[in-house]
Order: sequence, then structure tokens, then C-alpha cells
Amino acid sequence: MDKVKFTPSALTSTRGALHMMQVIMCVLTFIVSAIWSQPNHTYWVYCMVIWALCPLLTLFITVIEMLLIHKLILYMCMDWDDFTTGMAMMSSLTTFSCAVIYGNFYARRKLIWGWGVTILAVISCLFYCIETFRDKRDATRSATYVAALPGFLKILEAFVSCIIFVSLIGYVGKPALQWCIVAYAIPFPIIPIIIITNIMTKLKKCLPFSIDKLVIIFLVISVLLYASAAILWPLYSFRGNPKPKDCPGNSCIWSIQFIVTFMTYVNLILFILDLVFTCLGICGFKRP
Repeated sequence: MDKVKFTPSALTSTRGALHMMQVIMCVLTFIVSAIWSQPNHTYWVYCMVIWALCPLLTLFITVIEMLLIHKLILYMCMDWDDFTTGMAMMSSLTTFSCAVIYGNFYARRKLIWGWGVTILAVISCLFYCIETFRDKRDATRSATYVAALPGFLKILEAFVSCIIFVSLIGYVGKPALQWCIVAYAIPFPIIPIIIITNIMTKLKKCLPFSIDKLVIIFLVISVLLYASAAILWPLYSFRGNPKPKDCPGNSCIWSIQFIVTFMTYVNLILFILDLVFTCLGICGFKRP
């Protein structure tokens, strides 16, 4: 078993340089966006949280690899390559969403700050996409769960859920829409638990029950919950509420409610695919 020691190659390698550029660009984007103060709109808060968490996660991974602690982690409990590739994929998704959101909501012709933040956000996303592409093409890196299709679907499900949560609007005083929020909320905290359990391979083997069978139950419940939301949310959001003639996508409540509807159907499809692939045991999914 390797001892913990400092190795500068984690910083001087191409991978290390990518990590440093990711941290620099995310921090710069965060600072510029913070200086150009915005109202505490949920989309703006979401972007700021992503630009804060992504570089922190990247720094954590860099320090672990710089001290060779990842070899101890690999020996003791988890597949480090799978974890880091999965985190790069997740960061690519979230930073991409921030670039799209910021460009749509805060970039204006006469507001240079908004365009500047959007450009910085795109560059940050590109660095994470480059790392993801390099990791996926590297045959020496393992892809046991998160970096493979089963785990990637879970990341997509969690990601789409986040977009739904930051887009929720117009549900006050409407019990049907409040039920939809419950339907969105129930699966969300369970997804990270499933991901962590599958990453911690030795922990998974020690469990006195089959996590794969519980995943099937979870997916069935999630499909039912999202199916109900897919019916109720558009029904009670748009009934008697036609799209206004003047409805810009960056400030129209109707458009934001449409985003929730669209993302609800996206996640419903993802959960159905996850359930079918798991039941059939295809595309890298383990049949319980």
C-alpha cells in the first residue's frame, strides 16, 4: 500500500493544468458575477452555487492526487478514476447549464457585464468538457459506475431535478402543483445515496441486503411520481393560462412554467430508460 507523499506532477501534468484552469475560470466567473450584483433570483443563485462548488470539488480532487491519497482510497474503498470522471461529467453539465441560463436571463445588448459573465461561463464549461473527453478516451481509466451509463443516467436525473427545483414558480395556493413539488422532491435525495453506495464498492459488498433490488423499487416509485407530475403540472399550470403575446423567455412566468413541464418529461423518460435497462440488464446495467 502506497504511503502519502507529495507529487508535483499532479499540477504540472496536462490534467493538473486543466484543473487549475477550471478553478481559475470558475472563480473569475463567480467574482465578476458577484460584482455585477443581481437580484436574488433562483437562477442567479443556482449559477453562483455551481461556480463555487465546482472549483472546490476540483481543488479537492487535485489535492488528493497531489498527495497520492487517491491510491489509498482506491485500495480501501472506491474506484477513484470512476469517481473523478463522473465528477468531470457532472461539472460539465452544470457549468453548461449556467452558461445557457446566464446568457438567456442576464446577457443584454447594453449590459457588457452580462455578456462578460456568459463568455467566462462558456470557457469554464469548455475546460470541464475537455477533461471529460480526455478521461473517456483514456483506456487506462476504469469506468465502473459513475463514468458508465448506469451512473451517468443517475447524474442526469439529479441534474434535471436541480433545473426543475430552481424553475418552480406559480404553485402557491394550488394543491395539485404542490403535490408535483413533493413528487419531484422524493426521488432527489435518494439518487446521491445510490451513486455513493455504488462508488464505495467495498461498502456495497458489506451491506446485508441487495442495493440493486432497492434501486428497482426506487425507480418504479420515481416513474409513478413523475408520471403524476407530468399530468398535473401542465394541466394546472396552463389551464386557463394561454401564452401571453408578449412573453420573452427570460422574464415570462409562462415560459418558466413550460421549462418545468419540459424537464418533467425529460426526467420521466430518463427514469423509464433507467428502469427498463436495469430490469433487462443491458447497456452495462446489472440485473438484480
